[in-house]
Amino acid sequence: MQALRFLTAGSVDDGKSTLIGRLLFDSQAILADQLDVLERRAAGNPVDLSLLTDGLEAEREQGITIDVAYRYFATKTRKFIIADAPGHEQYTRNMVTAAAGSDAAVVLVDITKLDLTQQDVPLLPQTRRHSLLAQLLRVPSIVFAINKIDAVDAPGEAFAKVRRALEAFARAAGLNVAATVPVSALRGDNVTQPLAAPWWNGPSLLQVLEGLPTTQERSDAPLSLPVQYVQKDAYQSEGAGFQPRVLWGRVAHGAVKVGDEVEVQPSRQRARVAALRRAAVEVDSGSAGQSLGLILDRQLDVSRGDWILSPGSAAPQTRFPATLAWLDTEPARAGRKYWVRHGNRWVQARITAIDSVLDIHSLQPLDAHELAVNAIGRVQMEVQHELPVEPFEFNRVGGALIVVDPASHRTSGALLVDAPVAEPAAEDW
Repeated sequence: MQALRFLTAGSVDDGKSTLIGRLLFDSQAILADQLDVLERRAAGNPVDLSLLTDGLEAEREQGITIDVAYRYFATKTRKFIIADAPGHEQYTRNMVTAAAGSDAAVVLVDITKLDLTQQDVPLLPQTRRHSLLAQLLRVPSIVFAINKIDAVDAPGEAFAKVRRALEAFARAAGLNVAATVPVSALRGDNVTQPLAAPWWNGPSLLQVLEGLPTTQERSDAPLSLPVQYVQKDAYQSEGAGFQPRVLWGRVAHGAVKVGDEVEVQPSRQRARVAALRRAAVEVDSGSAGQSLGLILDRQLDVSRGDWILSPGSAAPQTRFPATLAWLDTEPARAGRKYWVRHGNRWVQARITAIDSVLDIHSLQPLDAHELAVNAIGRVQMEVQHELPVEPFEFNRVGGALIVVDPASHRTSGALLVDAPVAEPAAEDW
């Protein structure tokens, strides 16, 4: 079974770092010297497992997670790659980084922060925001972990109330929720071992994670490969008549074999695959997720940032609608120019219109003229040069762009293509 990449997300002090520390501790993935340091610092008190992931000095001083911390552990049945994402709104961009490429998201809900006296328990804004971001980034499975279940009276009744609220939110938002489980990261209840309680007969969090599927990029789709590096071949093939070059990149989706016809974007030139390399070894074919080197049967002008596609599979666009998750303190405004990165290519772009912003409480689109930090909205984009963009739901590489502020050079947003439509540029750049 393939390794599962998952992130933990939630509000500040929900216990994300402690939960990961508990997973590492119970799976015996902590080195002896690390454990010795933690025990000495505890001075006879319970070990603070959150220190296993809070690696920056500022994190330890403030008691919050700032950067994304990656850790690894394994059980008898599976390997795991875990990302501890910050809970504070200021670091939402780090959560987006952690979600990119994740197979699952564990969204922690601190039950002690919720008003359990209400029949319909209101959820925290960060719970909604992180869940919606995970959905937008096409994280396949979302797991709600209701934490600190040991710190409330009548835990069974409290868990049932919060679970109903989460299920209602998930239905309204269209979330793919794999499970909702009660846990106590501090005590270890229902993290790796099932909870011994009359009101719970479900799996532990670890049992849920062991059964989740990994993200499989489509191999039965048209070829899509962003060129990362162009290498002059070490030898000249007999009868080629030119010095061949190897076009290296990671297959975003689809498959390719020797003899296939391919199209280079944006030049629209076509050629056939004369040879394929994988780790300097010649192969006959390759598929999604693999890094390959392509040698074409004729010399074409190909450079880093170009795309190699199945002929006619993607029409280059200069205008397209998209969902924009805004991460910058400077609001996004229509008409302003930005840099965007698509695959390995940088081009100038601008937001031509802001259609709406998502209200994370009502889940309804609202009219908007700008997008504030952490807002999620629908926008119309225009890029200076044609790009072979595809809908993000079909191609997580070809449908995703990073937005960068040209003045501050900050990563300002994550752009997810909705449904490209070919239209000519309205005005000159």
